[in-house]
Amino acid sequence: MWHSTPPREAAADIFLTLRLRETTLVSRPNGEPNNPDTAMKAFILRRLVNLLPVLIGISLAAFIMMYVLPGDPAALLSPQHADRNAIDGIRAQHHLNDPLPLRYLAFLGRLMRGDLGVSIRSERAVAAILRERFLPTLQLAFGALLFAVALGVSAGILSAVRPHSWLDAACMVIALVGVSMPVFWLGMMLIVLLAGPGAFFAVSGYEPLSLRHFALPCITLGTVTAAALARITRSSLLEVVGREYVRTARAKGVAEWRVILRHALRNALIPIVTVIGTSLAGLLSGAVLTETVFNIPGIGREILDSIEGRDYPVVVGAVMWLAVTFVVVNLIVDILYAALDPRIRYE
Repeated sequence: MWHSTPPREAAADIFLTLRLRETTLVSRPNGEPNNPDTAMKAFILRRLVNLLPVLIGISLAAFIMMYVLPGDPAALLSPQHADRNAIDGIRAQHHLNDPLPLRYLAFLGRLMRGDLGVSIRSERAVAAILRERFLPTLQLAFGALLFAVALGVSAGILSAVRPHSWLDAACMVIALVGVSMPVFWLGMMLIVLLAGPGAFFAVSGYEPLSLRHFALPCITLGTVTAAALARITRSSLLEVVGREYVRTARAKGVAEWRVILRHALRNALIPIVTVIGTSLAGLLSGAVLTETVFNIPGIGREILDSIEGRDYPVVVGAVMWLAVTFVVVNLIVDILYAALDPRIRYE
């Protein structure tokens, strides 16, 4: 017999615990207000203030890790038979001979002015490179998330509506398979089966907002997220479908689909939104494997190429860019909690 997984044992509850660690779930007696606007502003301000030491720590870790890697970017940029003087000139041009603490302080000084530096390989501004590479990643991330939400939430609802049935078992088995499949393997299988000469889908490449080029990468990248959403949607719905307000709605003769979508799903959204927000932040950080398999010039691919080329400014700048993106997305998710559940109060 197929047994449902209790919510407390669901793996996705780990995300929920982490995301709600700064919130308190309270009941407002007699509709008494608790200055929600002031509390929200204070919460946002506190998160922004806490962002500064986090970014400094991330930048320091990325800076140290890049500079302790073996390899000399000056030697990689030099012609094949360049002499030592030419290599030393490149090192002096990019301040690679300066002590590491001095280079880090110079980087922080530029960062305070909004300057991420200049690429060693291309001599272009790092910010311009990241803006150029972020657009394909943004399209890929939102396409994958749209696919994941449509498929995962639908499968989770079907499983919760018919628990312990063959439909429930089939959806959860498919979700388990989706979580277990390596992304690069799934991408290559989709290329073999659905792309190629004469097929609608392109094997690789990038065109803005092109369904032909983005359909397979979005499916590849969104499959794991869809599987996670199916599991958390099922467990969250099973937790609320037995509550009194759901039974009351059914007793009043409300249509079953309206009971599930309007009454049950609405009150089960917080864990679902948690997984969606965490997944979106991760997707925006760059899908290195997917972008490599489908040859998409995204930010994850740029980070990989920069690490291989020892392009320190691009790597550190990209890490900072992604850290800010991750924190901002998570902050938006925290704000959505209060909109979804008025009982949540930020302290």
